[in-house]
Amino acid sequence: MPDSPSSSSLLTVVIAFGANVVVAVAKTIAAVLTGSASMVAEAAHSWADAGNEVFLLQAERSASRPRDAAHPGGYGREAYVWSLFAAVGLFTAGAVVSITHGVSELGATDRGADYAVAYVVLAVSFVFEGFSFVQSYRQARRGADERSIGTLSHVFRTSNPTLRAVFFEDAAALIGLLIAFLGLLLHELTGNAVYDALGSILVGVLLAVVALVLIDRNRRFLLGEQGSDQATQAVLAALLAHPEVETVTYLHLEYVGPERIYVVAAVDLVGNDRESDVAADLVAIGGALEADPHVAEAILTLSRPGATPLVPH
Repeated sequence: MPDSPSSSSLLTVVIAFGANVVVAVAKTIAAVLTGSASMVAEAAHSWADAGNEVFLLQAERSASRPRDAAHPGGYGREAYVWSLFAAVGLFTAGAVVSITHGVSELGATDRGADYAVAYVVLAVSFVFEGFSFVQSYRQARRGADERSIGTLSHVFRTSNPTLRAVFFEDAAALIGLLIAFLGLLLHELTGNAVYDALGSILVGVLLAVVALVLIDRNRRFLLGEQGSDQATQAVLAALLAHPEVETVTYLHLEYVGPERIYVVAAVDLVGNDRESDVAADLVAIGGALEADPHVAEAILTLSRPGATPLVPH
């Protein structure tokens, strides 16, 4: 109902992790050989991304645990906690390091970097990062097509934090590689190392923006993000499809994990059954909703007298 199943999320994270480790090693070697500030920033970026994938893998693992007596609502929100750690890591290990190193290199003199090595590493990195981005884009595109919305809009709205993190980190990685390339190229053409330093700073600013966006989105889901209008309409239609339900007067959906919602509804039932029969009907209807893997829990109660029925649209 809310989001499509994210069976490919784990694959997306694993591919991103592998690509980032390979790229991080290559960038580190290039940074040592060339002394380029932009390459140092890119190496820090890739190591931060690789570390973040570990958090995202833990997010996938933690959120999939079934609910128990200690956590009757399940462990779904743990995904947002680990994804928040990943976003903070991107900010500190990626953005802060890149900006600080770039500022420290603003007054550096031209050390005659080996530009060929740097360009080769940037090109290879672009291929690996591009492969990872294509995987996350395909997953995002499938979800967007199901909802008839734009891909970027879906990435912002989705309750799947691993998809959002990998998508934005990979996109930032590709943009960062272009920034580093321009910094190195201008450095080579002008002999002025300030362009290389500015490249490092701009990469850091880019990472900071992405990290802040991811932090904000995870914060909102931890606080309790309301279910989308599409999800609300799907649940409303499912309730009204029950022959025992005459009207629905209140409906609240809240995300409690990736693609998992908590449902509270007030309904009018057909007829005028005894209280015990009404209670049994409400439990049965709630149980039918919970049969959907997207619904973590459904709590139903009777509508108050005179409440206005909700109308599907």
